Order: sequence, then C-alpha cells, then structure tokens
Amino acid sequence: MKNTQIISVINQKGGVGKTTTVINLATALTFQNKKVLVIDLDPQGNATTGFGISNNNIKTIYDVLNGNCNFEESISETSINNLKIVSSNVDLSGLEVETASENRRAFLLKDKIEEFILSDKNDFSYVLIDCPPSLSLLTVMALVVAKSLIVPLQAEFFALEGLSQLIKTIDRIKIKLNPSLDIRGVLLTMFDKRNKLSNQVDQEARKFFKNKVYETVIPRNVRLSEAPSHGTPVLIYDKMCSGSRSYLSFTEEFLKQEDIMDSAA
Repeated sequence: MKNTQIISVINQKGGVGKTTTVINLATALTFQNKKVLVIDLDPQGNATTGFGISNNNIKTIYDVLNGNCNFEESISETSINNLKIVSSNVDLSGLEVETASENRRAFLLKDKIEEFILSDKNDFSYVLIDCPPSLSLLTVMALVVAKSLIVPLQAEFFALEGLSQLIKTIDRIKIKLNPSLDIRGVLLTMFDKRNKLSNQVDQEARKFFKNKVYETVIPRNVRLSEAPSHGTPVLIYDKMCSGSRSYLSFTEEFLKQEDIMDSAA
C-alpha cells in the first residue's frame, strides 16, 4: 500500500494564509518529484481558483460527499505536473444541513478518501486539505481524516488567542474520533520583521508550541497577494520574490521533518 500522507492545513480564522500555504507547499513538493493532491474543502473555492481552475461543470468535493460521484471521478488536472485537485464551490456550504440526520457524518470524508487511498489508482505521496475558516462540520471532517496538521499563524495581535479554541477542538477530536491526529507544525505568516508585534508573536508561539514552530516565516509580500488573481502559485508567478523563497525554504524544512520522523521510526 502506498504511504500517502493526509495533511490538513487549518486555522478557524480567515485570512491567515491557509490557501496560499496549501497552493505553494503543494507546488514546491512537485518540484521535488512528489505527486500531490489538493482537496479544496472551503466553499469559497479559493484553492480551486488559485490554480486557475473554473469549478463549473466539473465534479467537486461536494459531489463526492453527497454521493453524486466517487472520489476518483472528482480529481481534476492542474497546469502543474504531478499536481491534481479536487475542487470546491459554494454548493459545499449546504452540506451541514443536508447531512444533519447522518450518524457517521464526521467520517464522511474519511470513508470516501480511504477507499481511494487503498486502491491501486492512488499514486499520491501527499494529500493536502485546505480547510474552511471556521470550526464547522467540514473542519471536523478534515480533522478526522488527517494524520497531521499544519497551522498557519498570522503574526498579529489576536493570533494566539484564537488558537486556544482550535487546540481544544483538536484535543476533543483526538479523544473521540482520531487518536493519531497530531500538529505537525505551526507556520508564521504575514510576518514583518520591522514590526515589534510580529517578533512578539514569534516568541510567544515558540514558547507555547516549542519546536513545532517552523524556523521559516512567511513575510508580507505583494507578489504573494497578486498570484491568486492570476490563477497561479507564487512559485510560478514570480519565483524570485521573497514569498516564493520563503515557501521553498518552508518546504525544505517540511521534508526534513520527514527524514527525522523516518529515522525515529
């Protein structure tokens, strides 16, 4: 069986760089010859449009979760080699109401993905899930299916305050639904080294999460903000900008974690 890692990128706050992190980590992993599948689990569909994909007339994650198609049928090509996506659109926002009477609804995504992961059609090294900016049913589904989490943390005043709620949710999911869930790392985003507050958040985060915080920080960068409107990852839009260089450095760190995990196993 292929050892496919399922990683959810999560923070219930919006605008912290979740989608940007998913898009650029996925892209950087393909530069290392890894095959990557992105699942857009946000009804806003930002990861979908961030890869320049129109979500009209294609099967989305909503079609998978409501039983309209199987998981494999929802996988679409992107313009990047070795990178595919299961897209999303606003239909997904109705899922919580539609599945209200289902007993196993927290396991819906897990059941659908696992069937595919265990099949011989799966050749992905990584599945990266872009979570919605809320602690909703969709987020719970992403926590139940993932083996590990990346938490983008904006270097701003209320950043750490909101995290306590997320940590409580993660702990509850671990106890009741997914004992193997683990925070793989915390990534500081929108970092401004000239700003005293950014440095304070950095220190606080490292005090709280210890070595879980990545050494790499993602700076505030105009090119990072521009790239999605062109439907392309910043690593392709402008690979020399500071945003691109920091995502390449983060990906290196991410892969090194793996070597450490493998040697510890």
